[in-house]
Amino acid sequence: MLPVQRGHERNTTGLCVAPRGRIILIRRIKVNIQSGVSMGAWRGLRVAFILGSLFMILLIIVYWDGVGGFNLYLFPDMKHNSLQSGCSRRMTMSTVSTVQSHASSPITAHTATSSSPIEAAQILTDEEQMKEESEDERIRFPAEDMEQEARKQRIMDVCSGKDVMDFPGRTRALDQIPIRELDHLIVDDAHQIIYCYVPKVACTNWKRVLVVLSQSLISPSTGKPYTDPEAVPPDLVHNSSLHLTFAKFWRHYGSLSRHLMALKLQRYTKFLFVRDPFVRLISAFRNKFERPNEDFYRQFGSVMLRRYGNVSEDLAETAAEAFAAGIKPTFHQFISYLLDPETERKSIFNEHWRQVYRLCHPCQVKYDFIGRLETLETDSKHLLKLLKVDQFLRFPSGARNRTETSWERDWFAQIPLTKRRELYDLYKPDFELFGYPRPDGVLHR
Repeated sequence: MLPVQRGHERNTTGLCVAPRGRIILIRRIKVNIQSGVSMGAWRGLRVAFILGSLFMILLIIVYWDGVGGFNLYLFPDMKHNSLQSGCSRRMTMSTVSTVQSHASSPITAHTATSSSPIEAAQILTDEEQMKEESEDERIRFPAEDMEQEARKQRIMDVCSGKDVMDFPGRTRALDQIPIRELDHLIVDDAHQIIYCYVPKVACTNWKRVLVVLSQSLISPSTGKPYTDPEAVPPDLVHNSSLHLTFAKFWRHYGSLSRHLMALKLQRYTKFLFVRDPFVRLISAFRNKFERPNEDFYRQFGSVMLRRYGNVSEDLAETAAEAFAAGIKPTFHQFISYLLDPETERKSIFNEHWRQVYRLCHPCQVKYDFIGRLETLETDSKHLLKLLKVDQFLRFPSGARNRTETSWERDWFAQIPLTKRRELYDLYKPDFELFGYPRPDGVLHR
């Protein structure tokens, strides 16, 4: 039999076992170890939760800082930032009336508080220079500024109902406009610009300007972004993938889309260019139906010929064949197509002859600058200066064979008087909103 060691006792079998007190102590150690493990796991979960919460708060701060700065692109192309940063430093938040307030914006104030005294003094000097430049602009363009105020006031009066004129959508809120109908508002976050493009009103050249500002198109000859709007191929700028429009916001920002639209509309400089409505229609017809255009022939020209041209069912399938046979839509057929209620029952007006108030929603969007094609050169120069980008680019030269207002009588000579008046009623909101005179020479002869 084995000897009993000190501190041990024999059980009934004769085996040496540890005393009961030690057993209890061992059990307590095990419980404490298990409790320690549980407490450690709990503490780990608490630490993970706290760290996760802090991380989420940081993400929210970073995200809303991006929204406040109105630059929601998280990964900008750094190699294309030279022109953008140069232009952005000179960019105004809205028109001349808001240039001075831009110097005291939260972004500028934040920069000043986080800079050294020397940098802060430099920023203050830059702000003073901006104020002086804005005053210079007021002195340099007094007539243009007054004209802009008159154009904006005109829109406000018509939209408020002072002119006792009503039209579809006049009183609805921006949130009530379907997002798909906001597809003509192009957004440039880098320069805080919103441009509503109107086809047949210099939109190709303004899109070329935006392509240069956003540096979204690479020149094959240089391998670098275009720097001259005149050099940008006009057929490429209508590629919808080059421009961010409000209609794309849902795909990019989901449920935040409407909120972001409202923020950008409040802060960004918004502009559009307009044109005499009847002259714009003549220009659209000349461009799309006086020469072979396969897409417009198939979608619209062939429909006009069948409905109003007494053309048999064996109508040529292509524009080239139809034009070769001397068959093409007339301006009278085009006007009949616009006035036919059946036209919009099937599909909404094409953008080239859709009314401007339906493209750009001037009663819901408070535009800072309203340009006119009739004064394109002066208005473009004025706008580029207001945007502080005139030192980096110039507006491309316009078309030489532009449709003129003096052509209206000749073009409408073969249109019955009743149809002329119906057409005026259809486009009357554009005449009234943008201050174009009633074409009495067309409506009373």
